[in-house]
Amino acid sequence: MDRFTAGGAGWSWSMGALVLGLVVAISSCSSTTAQLSDAPDTPFKLATIGVGGGEVVGVVLGGQILELAGANAHLVAEAGVGPMDLPNEMRALIESWEATAPRMYQIANFFQDGADASLPFVHAEDGASVEAPIKYPWNILAAAANYKAHAEGMAGDDDEEDAEEEPAQGRGGGGGGRGGFDPSRIAEIDPAREAPVMFAKSPRSGIIGTGEPYYVPPGRGRIDWEGEMAVIIGKPAYLVSAEESLDYVFGYSIMYDVSDRGGRVREVSMFPGPNWFDGKSTNRGAPFGPYIVPKEFMPNHDALRVRTWVNGELMQDQTTADLIWPQEHLIAYTTSILTLYPGDVIATGTPSGTGAERGEFVGAGDVVEIEIDGIGRLTTPIEDYPG
Repeated sequence: MDRFTAGGAGWSWSMGALVLGLVVAISSCSSTTAQLSDAPDTPFKLATIGVGGGEVVGVVLGGQILELAGANAHLVAEAGVGPMDLPNEMRALIESWEATAPRMYQIANFFQDGADASLPFVHAEDGASVEAPIKYPWNILAAAANYKAHAEGMAGDDDEEDAEEEPAQGRGGGGGGRGGFDPSRIAEIDPAREAPVMFAKSPRSGIIGTGEPYYVPPGRGRIDWEGEMAVIIGKPAYLVSAEESLDYVFGYSIMYDVSDRGGRVREVSMFPGPNWFDGKSTNRGAPFGPYIVPKEFMPNHDALRVRTWVNGELMQDQTTADLIWPQEHLIAYTTSILTLYPGDVIATGTPSGTGAERGEFVGAGDVVEIEIDGIGRLTTPIEDYPG
């Protein structure tokens, strides 16, 4: 009986130790999971990168780009969170953001201090193959003459060949500039009442990524630079008011609105003024990227510094506070006409200092660089069309 009791006591002690160990282990896992916030505590950017002959979504954090699928799997294995499928294509990820954002925040919070560079899904930011972030949005819409100083600069003379940004504002009325464009009335604009002038670019034919060359079409010698903040739409938007417009924004990127200021086709004499399609829609004429910053990490979107360099010389330098029609009104206006979809892009217009204002243009051998605070730098070499 004494041996049984002693044995029982030993058994009880051993089992108690085992149970205690399990409790500690479970508590440790629970603590790790509980400490891993699913709130947007760690800012990150999103990229599309080339990997193994394909393209995947990357999370940009502290000089590294993490392949999303690999980072998600590592998180599940190491942090005790449950598995979750994440889209590995940017537009699909944007479409599912309401459901997937908490997991994206967990990934960023888990790797906030950097990832082990030896992990197979981790790339140095300066060594990754960064593509255009969305291939391809359904729509690219762009605003014309949306910075006061640029609009004034574009009306500096009467040579209609030098201006894309001044469609007729009511023929025979107002005068003042080319094609009826009247910069003297800029101060009168009420963005809530008056409509901006918008145009479209082809996503599939126009978009290229950072570092990819823009090829100057044969016979086109007046190619301009136009750096622009790009607004990325986050969910289907139709008949959206300016007051609710930011609810439909996913984030922000950079677009180079390549513009041909000359050589436009003018074969139809009954339509005076610039041929916008010919001047704005050239092949590869929408360099885009390198990253998208979700709006929750860009609270100062209305005061971002936009700068453009040509061959290292600063040409444009203004902030988005100078927009005539802020993004709220651009979204309200465009969605009063058509539906915008997740991943769609609105290029918000370019600051002053364009080539048309200076009488200078880019050609083969030049390099255009556009940088926006907090987003990154988009680089576009200019080359002659090789074909």
